[in-house]
Amino acid sequence: MNKEAYRKNIIEKLKVNIEQRKVVVDTIKTSYLLAGNGYPVVLLHGGGAGGVTWYPSIDVLAKYFQVIVPDIVGYGESDKPEDANYSRPYFVKWLKGFLNELKIAKANIVGLSQGGAIALQFVIDNPERVNKLVMVNSAGLGAKVSFWAMIGVLWMNNAPSEAANSFNSKYILHSPEKRDPNHGLYSIAVLKSKGGKNAFRKGRGAAVSKISEESLSQIENETLIIWGAEDKLFSIKSGEAAAETIPNAKLKVIPNAGHLPLIDNPKIFNTILTEFLRGF
Repeated sequence: MNKEAYRKNIIEKLKVNIEQRKVVVDTIKTSYLLAGNGYPVVLLHGGGAGGVTWYPSIDVLAKYFQVIVPDIVGYGESDKPEDANYSRPYFVKWLKGFLNELKIAKANIVGLSQGGAIALQFVIDNPERVNKLVMVNSAGLGAKVSFWAMIGVLWMNNAPSEAANSFNSKYILHSPEKRDPNHGLYSIAVLKSKGGKNAFRKGRGAAVSKISEESLSQIENETLIIWGAEDKLFSIKSGEAAAETIPNAKLKVIPNAGHLPLIDNPKIFNTILTEFLRGF
């Protein structure tokens, strides 16, 4: 199968009507998924694959919200420009343009891993555009990646293969067998596609660099930090520190879950996320 087939297999398993749309943000052709009705919730994936990473949560959230799931520039089916620096300001500029194109003045923003760092910077720069903020095992909080986890990241992003994916999965998931195989195969296919390695190689970690405590302390938006208790990539300590620094933040830890708690323990993850967004 090809890249599009893996993505299609993931989407077709969702128990909700999914619209696959595209919009041009400045010059960037941006692909996104749209489901449900109600107050907008924007889901930002991490540094791999694309928006379909959110497959365990889209249909649950769509019961209550309009769910918008973009392929961030450089990932998925969106453009992967050669001349971009893929820094955090670059991603934030793209996100602001994306929301403007969709005429979304304000939304709940949920960011996973690198998407969490983008969400953090976005709310720091544009607090009036964010209702509630959710960070899931977020980058940008100063966590140091362990040696073997870094080897997995480097292997996957430089020489993507099923072997690299299998090795890397042990460090991003507590229970790799729970992951839809199509997601891993799609991740490989995206990286092998034209420009698929640009975000990693040209960004050089700039998007996930530490955000200062001073900046975090200025965030006044209601914030939820979710962390997989068994995360082998980013220590839970960085989540705990952020919860103490961000004034209106609270931390929820999910047991038996790694860096992708939405895949490891979707039932608990989705309950925590939806209850927070709905105000319970």
